This record gives sequence, C-alpha cells and structure tokens, in this order.
Amino acid sequence: MTAIDYNEKIPNNVDLASDRTLQRALEQWQPNFVDWWREMGPEGSHGFDVYLRTATSVDPEGWAHFDYVKMPDYRWGIFLAPESPRRKIHFGDHLGEDAWQEVPGEHRANLRRIIVTQGDTEPASVEQQRHLGLTAPSMYDLRNLFQINVEEGRHLWAMVYLLHRHFGRDGREEAEALLHRRSGDVDNPRILGAFNERTPDWLAFFMFTHFTDRDGKFQLKALAESSFDPLARTTRFMLTEEAHHMFVGEAGVSRVLQRTCEVMNELRTDDPARLRAAGVIDLPTVQRYLNFHYSVTLDLFGADESSNAATFYATGIKGRFDEAKHDDDHRLRGDSYEILDVKDGRLAPRRVPMLNALNEVLRDDFVRDSVGGIERWNKRIEKTGVAFRLALPHKAFHRRIGTLANVSVSPEGEVLTRAQWTANADRWLPTEGDRAFVASLMGRVVEPGRFAGWIAPPAIGIDRHPIDFEYVRFG
Repeated sequence: MTAIDYNEKIPNNVDLASDRTLQRALEQWQPNFVDWWREMGPEGSHGFDVYLRTATSVDPEGWAHFDYVKMPDYRWGIFLAPESPRRKIHFGDHLGEDAWQEVPGEHRANLRRIIVTQGDTEPASVEQQRHLGLTAPSMYDLRNLFQINVEEGRHLWAMVYLLHRHFGRDGREEAEALLHRRSGDVDNPRILGAFNERTPDWLAFFMFTHFTDRDGKFQLKALAESSFDPLARTTRFMLTEEAHHMFVGEAGVSRVLQRTCEVMNELRTDDPARLRAAGVIDLPTVQRYLNFHYSVTLDLFGADESSNAATFYATGIKGRFDEAKHDDDHRLRGDSYEILDVKDGRLAPRRVPMLNALNEVLRDDFVRDSVGGIERWNKRIEKTGVAFRLALPHKAFHRRIGTLANVSVSPEGEVLTRAQWTANADRWLPTEGDRAFVASLMGRVVEPGRFAGWIAPPAIGIDRHPIDFEYVRFG
C-alpha cells in the first residue's frame, strides 16, 4: 500500500503526522473512500481539471485556496476550529463544568449516533447529485456543483476523523458503513429520508441546496454548542463551507426567476403553457418545487416532541441555535413550548415541556430564517414588474415525521380530508408532468460564458474571475 504524505495529501491541524493510531485507521479507510468517490462521485468527471477551493488551514488565508485540481486528487483535509482555552459547558445539567476533550462513557452511544447521522448526510448528497453534471446549465454552475460535492466529501472526512479518533473499533466500523449505504437504495438506504429522495434536475438541486443545506446550517450550529469540544470545533469549521452551498441554492433559484420574468415581460404573458413553450420554468412550477423541498426539509429536524432531543440537551451533547443568545437559565427544566396538534379538525397549539420540544424550537428557527430567503426571491420578481409572490407553505403541510405525520394540511394551514388533499395535491406539489418538463430543459451547456435559456447569468464570477472564465477544463 502506498504511504500517505500526511502533510500534503491530507491537510490537517490535528497533528495527523504524529498520530500512528489514526494513521493506521485512515490507511484502511482512505482507499475505500477513493473507491466510493470513483463509483458514486460526479459522473464522468474524474479527468476534469476543476477550479476548486481547497482548505489548507483554518485561518482566513488558508481555508479558501483556489486552483485547478482533478477531483479524485482533491485534498480532503481534517480541520477543527481554533481551541478556546478552558472552555466551559454552557447549557444542560453539566452547565459550568469543563468541556469534554474525550468521550464520556455514559454519552458514548448518543454521541456516536449524532456523528454518524450527520456524517451520513454528506456522501448521501453527493450520490443524489452525481448525474447533474451531465445536464449543467453552464460551466459556472458545473464548477459550483463540483465545489459542493468535494466539500460534502470533506465534511464526511470531518465526521470520520471523530469516529476514528474517539470511538475505537465501533468508530472504525461506523466509518466503513458510511461508505456502504447508498441514497435511495431499497436494502441499504441513507439514514434520513430527505437524503433518499431523487435530485433529478437543476431546479431541484437549487431548492435542495437552499433548503436542505440550510437545515445543515442549523444542525451544525446546534452541534457547535456541544460539550464534546472536538465535535463543537469540527462543526464550527464546517459552517464556513456550508455558507457557499446555501449561496448556490439561493442564487440559482433567483437566476431562474430572473430569466422567467424576463420572458414573461417579453411575451406579455403569465400563461404557463406559453412560457414553457418559450423554454423557461413558469412561476407556479417553481412554487410547487419550493413546497416539496421545504416540507421535506422540515422533517429533517425530527419529531416535534422528542425524548431524544431532551436527552441530548440535558446531557450537553447538542445545544440550541445560538445558545448564548437565549435569555434563560440554559437548563430549561420546568419551561414549556408550543407545538402543533390536530383538535376537532383544526390545527391547535399544545404546550409540552421545552426539553422535549427542542426539535421544534430548531425547526421554528429554520422557518424564520427561510422567510428571509423567500423575501429576497420576491424582491427579484418585484424588480422585474411581474405581479407574483412566492410563499412558504404552512409548516404542517406535507409532513411525514412527528405529530403531523400524514395529516392532510393545505399550504395555508387548513386541515383537509384525504379526498380534498387528493383533489388538490397537483396544485401544490410537483407533478410527473412538471418534472418531465423541467427535465426536458436540462441540456448540457459548458462553453465558457454561455448559459442555458432557462436561467440568467450570475452578476459576478468566482474568485474575482469573469463569468466566462474557464472554470472547468475537460480532459
């Protein structure tokens, strides 16, 4: 087996070159990761030279180094945010005690479960997106897809480092299992439902990166509060890369809206049939895609009433989003929170212990953050003079997890009979016809500076380069 250059091949700030135990673990895992990447990474891309950002350190000069690289040769590194000396636990029953540098035995199973679940989402999204490069609307977008893919791979490395470094044989076995599950596989699927959904086209990809990567932001922020200091430091650094993923989604949808509105003004019509004939995605279809991806993402936060959430918080494993900004005792014993239930055919609030409602607390934080993104899209539409507004559906709409699982609720929050839902579902969620039409637009455009007719160019390029820069060099 070829020896690994631990300073060059795997950039890190965890003293990997001196850690023989970790080296031996990675010498087994790293070749299997490369095999997984070649099998399940971006299809047909292995010979391309791609202008990618690579993290080589955690300081501002090092975490965003740009250069051409073939993706199988990408330097997936291991980085923790800088250590805070004498860091204390700042929530839960251990409030005020020293943060943990090693895994407490009594919390080992729960910490491993959280790390594995987070780690599983990273390769899953690469698998969901592996075909999208074949239908890229521009070289600029192709490069952004590949950047997200390699960073999801690096986030997998981040979780695998924790498993190998802190969980012994169990961690090594879990790290191998992360490479064996497959998104959408009937027999061995990914852990979370949203990561087994198809991402069949670029509108779905933009919605996924806007909403589902935004869930990632909130989950990582909650884990960045963890009393287990290596997990907190790892996720804090991952957040620096997650921002680009959300940018790609928000900007991508915005560019779709811009192009559609331009054609609406040119043709002086809002008729979906005429707009589709002109080769753009009508706004009601964008709304249906939004409804689907937003509702599926809401389920990622878990059950609205959860004893696991209570345990994770009380024991100090997982905090709240921006824990320090909450004006309470950070123990939450005796506090309560409203969740939604169905009573007499209507949605009704019900108070439950705050500790058991922490999934719902995080979900509500996500909802508030998502409103801002929708308003930015609406401002883009408004500037074109088109009279149309996108809207988030009610958080009870199209849910499959928790109290609201399989309750039929309209986007406006009205509880429906199953017959009423069935009669209207095609108005609210993408139909097979919608997906087939969007798929029909997905022709590959990769000449520098050219863009597919259904999406507007971006305002600026990447790393101060022009839009027509050669972001990908094909072999």
